[in-house]
Amino acid sequence: MAQLRNRVALVTGGAQGIGGATARLLAAEGAHVVIGDIDEMTARENVAHIRDAGGSADAIRADMSRAEDIDALFSRAESHSGSLHILVNNAYGPTGPGATGSALDVTDDGWDRGMSLLVKSYVQATRKAIPLMRRAGGGAIVNISSVHGLLMAPGALVYEAGKMAVIGVTRQTAIDFGPDGVRVNAICPGHIVTERGAARWAERPGGLAFFDQQYPVRRTGVPDDIARAVLFLVSDQSSFVTGVALPVDGGLTIQLQENLGVRLAKWAREHPETPMPY
Repeated sequence: MAQLRNRVALVTGGAQGIGGATARLLAAEGAHVVIGDIDEMTARENVAHIRDAGGSADAIRADMSRAEDIDALFSRAESHSGSLHILVNNAYGPTGPGATGSALDVTDDGWDRGMSLLVKSYVQATRKAIPLMRRAGGGAIVNISSVHGLLMAPGALVYEAGKMAVIGVTRQTAIDFGPDGVRVNAICPGHIVTERGAARWAERPGGLAFFDQQYPVRRTGVPDDIARAVLFLVSDQSSFVTGVALPVDGGLTIQLQENLGVRLAKWAREHPETPMPY
């Protein structure tokens, strides 16, 4: 059944990875999907894949750190039917020098660039989406956060703070626009092996097996795992769900860490042939 027939969906960072899988699934469920991505060639390849499968989609090059690109992206979405029903804020990319490390390493410029892409672009996109969703009689926004928005890793101030801020933006926006029929939720993925990730893991054969062992389900994720969660949150099946930060992480964030450490040490001793990932 096409759950999203006659709806317009906009997916940022929709060329490949989580965004790519999400764009394909939403289109398969009947939505017209507009893909915004800085990698226009790959985005158009994904559009071709969607159309070959009988879906409806188009793409536009969009650097989500640039307000003018966000304006152009939403103009493209609006031109299809005059309204918008679904927004998936997913875009992320390299933030350049000065945006990694601790508070002693991050520069003011690095912080600003990181927050602009991780948080500000989500707010700007939401600001453009809300009037179109009001016109449509309601809508659904899904913001892609991360398990890094729930648990901290060392030396990653900008990314951790940004992904945590996405959860705060999600909750506040859900409060502010619930009366308009707009639901807003976040997804917190665990380690997702995207196309690029698979290529990196191929350079360290066996290393992914160690990552798999960190998860109660004994595997890392794939983009379709997140796409299916997005579909649930933008469909009518979740009509009473808003303001949640949903971990889609194979149970990573529910386990007691000291037990995990003991189990991984035991596994490493029993599998000396498997190289560590780093």
